[in-house]
Amino acid sequence: MLLNQFLLLAAILFSIGVYGVIVRRNGVLVLMSIELILNAVNINLVTFSTYHGVDGQVFALFVIAVAAAEVGVGLAIVLLIFRNKRSVDISEVDLMRG
Repeated sequence: MLLNQFLLLAAILFSIGVYGVIVRRNGVLVLMSIELILNAVNINLVTFSTYHGVDGQVFALFVIAVAAAEVGVGLAIVLLIFRNKRSVDISEVDLMRG
């Protein structure tokens, strides 16, 4: 496949992820959108490593590890918000300021 096809796929995934982060109010959907953004970055890293001979797969593994940590911490935060507010609506988070 061509380099442009992979870059187009990554751009589409990144755009969908950014749209999801901006528009969604549900905390779980925002986390899923962030995962889409990170997957777009992984596609770019692996694509450029294939075409230029750089170790992009190693960087992609680091991004996957960071994404796993982000999911763990993010879901813990969403669960605490749900426990306190009985909703995972992101717009209600600012009410928790003390």
